Amino acid sequence: MDIRTLQKIVVSALEDIKGKDIEVINTAKLTAMFDRLVIATGDSNRQVKSLARNVHDKVREAGGEVISIEGEESGEWVLVDLGDLVVHVMQPSVRQYYNLEELWQTTPAQRRKIVEKAAAGQ
Repeated sequence: MDIRTLQKIVVSALEDIKGKDIEVINTAKLTAMFDRLVIATGDSNRQVKSLARNVHDKVREAGGEVISIEGEESGEWVLVDLGDLVVHVMQPSVRQYYNLEELWQTTPAQRRKIVEKAAAGQ
């Protein structure tokens, strides 16, 4: 599946269940492991699990492959591995503590450019 199509499916699945602060980071130039990183926040264990499960279901319905889901037991941080795209769904305190956005970006200006390109499907 095309990365842009996969990204749209993932963001839509997160928006369907009211995922908050959805951020897409284009990591293609930063690592060979995956091309996109999607981070979203859920308000509770139940919502985090539901968001991750909805991503899983929508990707499968569209014919995409879900490699694995990790963290569903606790629901504080669930990772959905889609190969070229990795989704992190976290509770607010976990997201703030690990601050993955900062980890994958070097400066706010670079982060803005990468996010804008990802949003434009580049």
